[in-house]
Amino acid sequence: MAFTFATLMAFSTVPTPLYVLYQDRDGFPTVIITVIFAAYSVGVVLSLYLAGHVSDWLGRRPVILVAVLIEILSAVMFLFWSDVPGLLLARFVNGVGIGMLTATATAHLSELGAAIRGPGDLRAGVTAGFANLGGLGAGSLISAVIAENTDIPLIEPYLVFLVLMIVAAIALLFVPETVVKSGERHPYRPQSIVVPSASRGVFWASAIAALGAFAVFGLFSAVAPTVLRGTLHETSLVLAGAVAFAVFGAAAVAQAVFVKVALRRQLQLAIVFAVIGLGGIVVGALTATLFAFVGGAIVAGAGVGLLFRGALGVAGGLAEPGRRGEVLSAVFLAAYVGISVPVLLVGGALLFAPQPIVVAAFGAAAIVVIVLTGLRMVKVAAAR
Repeated sequence: MAFTFATLMAFSTVPTPLYVLYQDRDGFPTVIITVIFAAYSVGVVLSLYLAGHVSDWLGRRPVILVAVLIEILSAVMFLFWSDVPGLLLARFVNGVGIGMLTATATAHLSELGAAIRGPGDLRAGVTAGFANLGGLGAGSLISAVIAENTDIPLIEPYLVFLVLMIVAAIALLFVPETVVKSGERHPYRPQSIVVPSASRGVFWASAIAALGAFAVFGLFSAVAPTVLRGTLHETSLVLAGAVAFAVFGAAAVAQAVFVKVALRRQLQLAIVFAVIGLGGIVVGALTATLFAFVGGAIVAGAGVGLLFRGALGVAGGLAEPGRRGEVLSAVFLAAYVGISVPVLLVGGALLFAPQPIVVAAFGAAAIVVIVLTGLRMVKVAAAR
């Protein structure tokens, strides 16, 4: 299950280092890259809202298998329809599969871990975090390495992952189901989304913090390769993939290392890491210093990884009994707005302003958002 989860999350970042190749081939501006990336985010949000919860009564394995088949369809579209309209639709389909997968696979891993080791074991949660964030990071690096070493860089990365996803689909047939079906008919309804009425201010702080965290992830999933090439004059696809890998990898490692640390302390560390890291990104962009940009990206990745988990912890603690999933769905919705809208704004700003100025403005805005929302959550965590 962890292999399937990681493989599909990795496939979702395969296009990251390839965008500059599509751009070179077709000559479109950077804003088109951000629109293509936003199509993925729209697919994720719609799928989370419409299908992210149906495995609770249909079963985990069937929903995950459908998600794998959707990702296989996306890979075929990338292979055979690679102009801008095709990329837009392929990324949207890609997002639909990921929206179905994320919550379902996380729940399935947790239930499998509880069945094997008991309900108090933390390893299933850590495994899910590594499969999710680690997969997102690994996909861009693997794609870049393949693309640098082949004569068909816009074909072979998708072929490799197509084979891996077919293997995952076959392997899923041997994974046990963890949902016991009651036999009663469940009328379909979209995922309920709830904002706690008694703690709206704290909830919105958590939601906006999640938005800020995912905005940083979005920057490195969509725009960073263009910045590396245009501002830092680094044309290596492997470097572009490695930077994205480092950001997501740092987030996964930070979540694993600090998993047993008190929520208040995690949030404090998140603010410190995020501010230092974003500051490094700004300095690196303004001075065209690769070390500052990449170092800042790694530290920022650790910070926003902790910030997002902290936001989920604070928001989940506000929920009434039996409504935690609905409250967390609202946080995830805010997060995926964060991974799309700010990136679109960055792409639009690049039509009118130099890359270093746009990156610096993004970094400054992200610092303000993270500090304000993070401090609000620290106060709540300290009071618990």
